[in-house]
Amino acid sequence: MKTDFVLERLFLLQDYIEREAYRGYDPYDALTSPLFRLPLLNHNKLLRWGFQQVVKRLPINTRPLLGIAKGYNPVTLGLCLQGYAYLSRLRPDENDGMKFEFLLSELERLQSKGYSGACWGYDFDWEARYARIPAFAPTVVATGFITNALFEYYQITRSQKAFDLCESATRFVMNGLNKTFEGDAFCYSYSPLDRQVVLNATMKGARLLAQVYSVTKNQVLIDEARKTVKFVAKKQQPSGAWAYATKQGDARTWADNFHTGYVLDCLDDYQKHSGDRSFKDALQKGVTYYEANFFENGEIPKYYDKSLYPIDATAIAQSILTLTRFGKMDLAERVVNWTLNNMQDESGYIYYQRTKRGVNKIPYMRWSSAWVFMALAKYLSLTHKD
Repeated sequence: MKTDFVLERLFLLQDYIEREAYRGYDPYDALTSPLFRLPLLNHNKLLRWGFQQVVKRLPINTRPLLGIAKGYNPVTLGLCLQGYAYLSRLRPDENDGMKFEFLLSELERLQSKGYSGACWGYDFDWEARYARIPAFAPTVVATGFITNALFEYYQITRSQKAFDLCESATRFVMNGLNKTFEGDAFCYSYSPLDRQVVLNATMKGARLLAQVYSVTKNQVLIDEARKTVKFVAKKQQPSGAWAYATKQGDARTWADNFHTGYVLDCLDDYQKHSGDRSFKDALQKGVTYYEANFFENGEIPKYYDKSLYPIDATAIAQSILTLTRFGKMDLAERVVNWTLNNMQDESGYIYYQRTKRGVNKIPYMRWSSAWVFMALAKYLSLTHKD
């Protein structure tokens, strides 16, 4: 596959994102409809969760009819900042300073208020299965995505503002989240509003602490990070897989592509930034399982380890990121090629999903286009030769 083709399609995607001014629909934005300001719908969990699921699964975009506006999600801004940082390696003579400053300022402005450190949430109310998370209520997931982008940007540019936001966010992780303990190991909650035990979520907290430790050498950060990594390592199955969640009574015991990729990437970053190689066997076992179980025909990212469909944009993006991280470049190249030929619209954006019944072409900004933009930028930063 020629890198010129990938560059062309990447810039087409970038143009789309910038034309839309980083705004777009989201699979989970249904509750921003004015209908859910009504008293009954504002509080009924079953109706809210059910409506959200229906709108998410429809292959046609009903949002304009429901009064749902395109959103402005902090995670989208973080992913684009990270993508631009990778592109700066390809085009060092081009000055994207204005874009960087704009995105940094917006991320600073869009922080969730009233917490012990920098943190972020999504721009919509979200009725999760085991939690209710209002718009802009912070989660370790949104915060972890954004701080990872900020830290990657810091490593490339040495932006002090970016690092300061990361350092501030460690206080939110350590002081703002609930903890579920098993012995001396623990799992961070998904948000300050719940006590979920979600493995990829707690690993995002561990990654941030290790990243900041690598600069400050604050031992408190790495001591805390190690305890939650230990918790996750204990939950690895003999096959090498990790379930999405492990709390007793939580039905989310599946293993899926992108959440597994998150665990692997975060564990690798923890190891890299901490120097602690105590979990190297768990990491290698997980990578082996990931490569062997999450790809169909050597090119199509599966959603679950036991099921291909739906072929999903975020799973595609994370596949590219995880495969390149662990040196699986041939498989990564095949995934990139399949994606650009099967999941990108001629207008530039990335389709949401392919299912057995067809293609869901709704243009989701955070979930689809921003993630794939960042992943392609990372791929090209590693493979492009002038």
